[in-house]
Amino acid sequence: MIPQVHHIVAAGVKQATAEKWADAVANACSEFGIDTPKRIAGFLSQCAHESGGFERLQENLNYSAEGMAGIWPKRFAVMGADGKPVKKDGKNQPNKFALALHRKPEMIANVVYSGRMGNGPIESGEGWLYRGRGLKQLTGKSNHTECSKGLGVDLVANPDLLLEPVYAARSAAWFWQKNKCNTFADAGDIEGLTKRINGGLIGIADRKARYQAAERSLSAG
Repeated sequence: MIPQVHHIVAAGVKQATAEKWADAVANACSEFGIDTPKRIAGFLSQCAHESGGFERLQENLNYSAEGMAGIWPKRFAVMGADGKPVKKDGKNQPNKFALALHRKPEMIANVVYSGRMGNGPIESGEGWLYRGRGLKQLTGKSNHTECSKGLGVDLVANPDLLLEPVYAARSAAWFWQKNKCNTFADAGDIEGLTKRINGGLIGIADRKARYQAAERSLSAG
Protein backbone atom coordinates (compact mmCIF):
# COMPACT_ATOMS: atom_id res chain seq x y z
CA MET A 1 0.00 0.00 0.00
CA ILE A 2 1.21 3.50 -0.83
CA PRO A 3 0.16 6.57 1.18
CA GLN A 4 -1.78 9.22 -0.73
CA VAL A 5 -2.32 12.92 -0.08
CA HIS A 6 -5.60 12.38 1.76
CA HIS A 7 -3.94 9.90 4.11
CA ILE A 8 -1.33 12.49 5.06
CA VAL A 9 -4.07 15.09 5.57
CA ALA A 10 -5.86 12.66 7.88
CA ALA A 11 -2.76 12.62 10.10
CA GLY A 12 -3.30 16.30 10.77
CA VAL A 13 -1.31 17.84 7.93
CA LYS A 14 -2.58 20.79 5.88
CA GLN A 15 -3.72 19.98 2.34
CA ALA A 16 -1.09 22.14 0.61
CA THR A 17 1.66 20.73 2.81
CA ALA A 18 0.49 17.16 2.20
CA GLU A 19 0.59 17.74 -1.55
CA LYS A 20 4.17 19.01 -1.25
CA TRP A 21 5.26 15.94 0.73
CA ALA A 22 3.22 13.19 -0.95
CA ASP A 23 5.84 11.86 -3.38
CA ALA A 24 8.70 11.97 -0.87
CA VAL A 25 6.65 10.18 1.79
CA ALA A 26 5.31 7.56 -0.62
CA ASN A 27 8.78 6.77 -1.97
CA ALA A 28 10.30 6.59 1.51
CA CYS A 29 7.58 4.25 2.75
CA SER A 30 8.04 2.00 -0.27
CA GLU A 31 11.84 1.98 0.13
CA PHE A 32 11.78 0.99 3.80
CA GLY A 33 8.86 -1.44 3.96
CA ILE A 34 6.25 0.81 5.54
CA ASP A 35 3.49 -0.73 3.49
CA THR A 36 0.34 -1.64 5.46
CA PRO A 37 -2.38 0.62 6.88
CA LYS A 38 -1.09 0.21 10.45
CA ARG A 39 2.52 0.79 9.48
CA ILE A 40 1.75 3.82 7.35
CA ALA A 41 -0.61 5.27 9.98
CA GLY A 42 2.07 4.83 12.61
CA PHE A 43 4.72 6.46 10.45
CA LEU A 44 2.55 9.38 9.34
CA SER A 45 1.22 10.09 12.84
CA GLN A 46 4.62 9.99 14.52
CA CYS A 47 6.24 12.14 11.83
CA ALA A 48 3.35 14.60 11.90
CA HIS A 49 3.64 14.97 15.66
CA GLU A 50 7.42 15.30 15.66
CA SER A 51 7.39 17.91 12.88
CA GLY A 52 4.29 19.90 13.79
CA GLY A 53 2.33 18.69 10.80
CA PHE A 54 5.36 18.40 8.46
CA GLU A 55 6.03 22.11 8.95
CA ARG A 56 8.91 22.12 11.46
CA LEU A 57 12.02 20.42 10.11
CA GLN A 58 14.64 21.96 12.37
CA GLU A 59 15.06 21.71 16.12
CA ASN A 60 14.17 24.88 18.00
CA LEU A 61 16.89 25.51 20.59
CA ASN A 62 15.93 29.09 21.38
CA TYR A 63 15.44 28.32 25.07
CA SER A 64 15.04 30.82 27.86
CA ALA A 65 17.15 30.47 30.97
CA GLU A 66 14.04 29.33 32.84
CA GLY A 67 13.31 26.75 30.17
CA MET A 68 16.81 25.30 30.39
CA ALA A 69 16.57 25.10 34.19
CA GLY A 70 13.39 23.09 33.80
CA ILE A 71 14.66 20.71 31.10
CA TRP A 72 18.25 20.23 32.31
CA PRO A 73 18.13 21.01 36.04
CA LYS A 74 21.43 19.35 36.94
CA ARG A 75 23.25 21.62 34.53
CA PHE A 76 21.22 24.82 34.49
CA ALA A 77 19.28 25.13 37.77
CA VAL A 78 20.39 26.63 41.07
CA MET A 79 20.82 23.70 43.44
CA GLY A 80 20.02 23.82 47.13
CA ALA A 81 21.95 22.32 50.03
CA ASP A 82 19.77 19.21 49.71
CA GLY A 83 20.97 18.68 46.16
CA LYS A 84 17.59 19.55 44.67
CA PRO A 85 16.73 22.50 42.39
CA VAL A 86 15.77 25.72 44.12
CA LYS A 87 12.23 26.66 43.11
CA LYS A 88 10.24 29.88 42.94
CA ASP A 89 6.54 29.79 42.14
CA GLY A 90 6.96 26.10 41.44
CA LYS A 91 9.67 26.57 38.81
CA ASN A 92 13.38 25.75 38.90
CA GLN A 93 15.54 28.84 39.23
CA PRO A 94 18.17 29.24 36.49
CA ASN A 95 21.84 29.45 37.45
CA LYS A 96 24.43 31.86 36.05
CA PHE A 97 25.31 29.45 33.25
CA ALA A 98 21.68 29.33 32.09
CA LEU A 99 21.38 33.11 32.27
CA ALA A 100 24.49 33.47 30.09
CA LEU A 101 22.97 31.18 27.43
CA HIS A 102 19.47 32.71 27.51
CA ARG A 103 17.99 32.75 23.97
CA LYS A 104 21.32 31.85 22.32
CA PRO A 105 20.40 28.70 20.37
CA GLU A 106 23.79 28.03 18.76
CA MET A 107 25.61 28.25 22.07
CA ILE A 108 22.94 26.13 23.77
CA ALA A 109 23.27 23.40 21.13
CA ASN A 110 27.05 23.34 21.43
CA VAL A 111 26.81 23.00 25.21
CA VAL A 112 24.03 20.43 25.59
CA TYR A 113 25.10 18.23 22.66
CA SER A 114 28.89 18.41 23.12
CA GLY A 115 30.68 15.12 23.78
CA ARG A 116 27.53 13.17 22.95
CA MET A 117 26.20 11.22 19.96
CA GLY A 118 29.59 11.37 18.27
CA ASN A 119 29.92 15.14 18.60
CA GLY A 120 33.19 16.77 19.59
CA PRO A 121 33.74 19.28 22.42
CA ILE A 122 31.90 22.59 22.72
CA GLU A 123 34.46 24.44 20.61
CA SER A 124 34.00 21.99 17.70
CA GLY A 125 30.60 23.51 16.97
CA GLU A 126 29.25 20.06 16.14
CA GLY A 127 26.40 20.33 18.63
CA TRP A 128 24.90 23.08 16.48
CA LEU A 129 26.01 21.62 13.14
CA TYR A 130 24.29 18.31 13.88
CA ARG A 131 21.23 19.61 15.71
CA GLY A 132 17.93 17.91 15.00
CA ARG A 133 16.66 18.10 11.41
CA GLY A 134 14.17 16.25 9.24
CA LEU A 135 10.82 14.64 10.02
CA LYS A 136 12.45 12.60 12.81
CA GLN A 137 14.84 15.32 14.00
CA LEU A 138 18.00 13.30 13.27
CA THR A 139 20.51 14.53 15.87
CA GLY A 140 24.23 14.05 16.48
CA LYS A 141 27.22 13.35 14.24
CA SER A 142 27.12 9.58 14.79
CA ASN A 143 23.48 9.40 13.69
CA HIS A 144 24.24 11.55 10.66
CA THR A 145 27.14 9.23 9.81
CA GLU A 146 25.07 6.07 10.16
CA CYS A 147 22.11 7.51 8.25
CA SER A 148 24.45 8.65 5.46
CA LYS A 149 25.50 5.04 4.95
CA GLY A 150 21.91 3.90 4.96
CA LEU A 151 20.76 6.46 2.40
CA GLY A 152 23.88 6.68 0.25
CA VAL A 153 24.19 10.44 0.70
CA ASP A 154 26.68 12.49 2.74
CA LEU A 155 24.65 14.05 5.55
CA VAL A 156 27.80 14.68 7.58
CA ALA A 157 29.12 17.15 5.04
CA ASN A 158 25.63 18.36 4.09
CA PRO A 159 23.28 18.11 7.11
CA ASP A 160 20.93 20.69 5.61
CA LEU A 161 19.87 18.09 3.05
CA LEU A 162 17.59 16.88 5.84
CA LEU A 163 15.52 20.02 5.35
CA GLU A 164 14.52 18.81 1.88
CA PRO A 165 11.39 16.61 1.70
CA VAL A 166 13.16 13.70 -0.01
CA TYR A 167 15.87 13.32 2.64
CA ALA A 168 13.66 14.40 5.54
CA ALA A 169 11.27 11.57 4.68
CA ARG A 170 13.94 9.01 3.81
CA SER A 171 15.89 9.66 7.02
CA ALA A 172 12.72 9.21 9.08
CA ALA A 173 11.89 5.96 7.26
CA TRP A 174 15.49 4.77 7.70
CA PHE A 175 15.21 5.40 11.44
CA TRP A 176 11.89 3.56 11.47
CA GLN A 177 13.37 0.47 9.84
CA LYS A 178 16.59 0.56 11.89
CA ASN A 179 14.60 0.65 15.12
CA LYS A 180 12.17 -2.08 14.03
CA CYS A 181 9.18 0.21 14.37
CA ASN A 182 7.07 -2.02 12.13
CA THR A 183 6.92 -4.52 15.00
CA PHE A 184 5.10 -2.00 17.20
CA ALA A 185 2.93 -0.73 14.36
CA ASP A 186 1.83 -4.25 13.39
CA ALA A 187 0.73 -4.85 16.98
CA GLY A 188 -1.08 -1.50 17.16
CA ASP A 189 1.18 -0.63 20.12
CA ILE A 190 1.30 3.16 19.85
CA GLU A 191 2.75 3.64 23.32
CA GLY A 192 5.56 1.19 22.61
CA LEU A 193 6.14 2.84 19.25
CA THR A 194 6.27 6.27 20.85
CA LYS A 195 8.78 5.09 23.46
CA ARG A 196 10.98 3.66 20.72
CA ILE A 197 10.87 6.91 18.75
CA ASN A 198 10.79 9.49 21.55
CA GLY A 199 12.25 7.68 24.52
CA GLY A 200 9.10 8.43 26.54
CA LEU A 201 5.44 9.20 26.09
CA ILE A 202 5.64 12.92 25.38
CA GLY A 203 2.64 14.01 23.32
CA ILE A 204 1.03 10.58 23.45
CA ALA A 205 -2.55 11.90 23.24
CA ASP A 206 -1.77 13.82 20.04
CA ARG A 207 0.14 10.89 18.56
CA LYS A 208 -2.76 8.52 19.23
CA ALA A 209 -5.33 10.93 17.78
CA ARG A 210 -3.28 11.38 14.59
CA TYR A 211 -2.77 7.63 14.34
CA GLN A 212 -6.45 6.79 14.71
CA ALA A 213 -7.50 9.34 12.09
CA ALA A 214 -4.81 8.18 9.65
CA GLU A 215 -5.63 4.51 10.14
CA ARG A 216 -9.33 5.14 9.47
CA SER A 217 -8.44 6.93 6.26
CA LEU A 218 -6.01 4.23 5.14
CA SER A 219 -8.47 1.43 5.94
CA ALA A 220 -11.09 3.18 3.86
CA GLY A 221 -8.71 3.28 0.89
